[in-house]
Amino acid sequence: MTQIAVLGAGSWGTALTVLLSTKGYPVKLWVRSQATLDAIQAAGQNEQYLPGVMLPPAVKITSNLEEALSGAELVVVVTPSHGVREIIKRAAPYLDEDKYIVSASKGIEVDSLLRMTEVITAELPFQTERLAVLSGPNHAEEVGRGMPTTTVIAAGKKAVADHLQDIFMTPTFRVYTNPDVVGVEMGGALKNIIALGTGIADGLNFGDNSKAALMTRGLAEITRIGTVMGARPLTFAGLSGLGDLVVTCTSMHSRNRRAGIELGRGKKMAEVTAGTGMVVEGIRTTRAAYALARKYGVEMPITEQIYKILYEEKNPHVAVVDLMLRGKTHETEEIVTGFVDW
Repeated sequence: MTQIAVLGAGSWGTALTVLLSTKGYPVKLWVRSQATLDAIQAAGQNEQYLPGVMLPPAVKITSNLEEALSGAELVVVVTPSHGVREIIKRAAPYLDEDKYIVSASKGIEVDSLLRMTEVITAELPFQTERLAVLSGPNHAEEVGRGMPTTTVIAAGKKAVADHLQDIFMTPTFRVYTNPDVVGVEMGGALKNIIALGTGIADGLNFGDNSKAALMTRGLAEITRIGTVMGARPLTFAGLSGLGDLVVTCTSMHSRNRRAGIELGRGKKMAEVTAGTGMVVEGIRTTRAAYALARKYGVEMPITEQIYKILYEEKNPHVAVVDLMLRGKTHETEEIVTGFVDW
């Protein structure tokens, strides 16, 4: 069977390792430190990031990157987004154009404003068509326990997406394919910003109306910037757009929503990041999306206010007032322009 290397032993990397190994694939899980390796091997589970989910005995755990990649036909990249460039740079000598590479990291590189597949491509010393992205409403806590879940594999070539669909599909993990790599990546990255916003609303003791407004108008922002960057609008109505947005904005599994709650209760960004123990992707992504909005001249008012809360210490109550009192506008410009007599 296909030999698989999973790079990154956070909650999502661990869950994917369990899923693929349970299906019978030989999987090597690469961890960054020997201490993490020892802890996982001693407990038989990743107690730090995915407690209660036992790793199948067949999984090989290593902190040696060359060992992890030796013989691998599929490489799944599941490091935090800010670490993707470094890990691909280190892995490049052991990769070749025959290996399939799946990016399961959600984010945008802050300095370059590149998506994760673009970062991977930039660091590979060869051209490959076997690069794909996996994204969707996929909390690791539920996938690791075999709860029914759906996801999307996006790739530039249908044959690549179909091949990977077969590998990842299980009776509890249904995989769809999509040719829109840009849309799938942007949806997966930008929903974390809106999840911070819904968390802030919860921290301010607002109600369901507020969360519904943030999710709906947040999806409009995601679609607006995504389509300018080349995505297809319909992708954002799918699993990697609306689906991922809903689950991340409403679930307490979401570290972005939990971080937002603390911000709404008055904590500063530094306090929140120091206390979480995990990477809150939405914090970096907000900075990148704010820069993208300025670069492309796209209006993203929710992103702008969350940026100001995070990086300018704006009072969340004031940010809400500024959002509510913005200038009047239509809900959907594209629809309005179609009604010539309206």
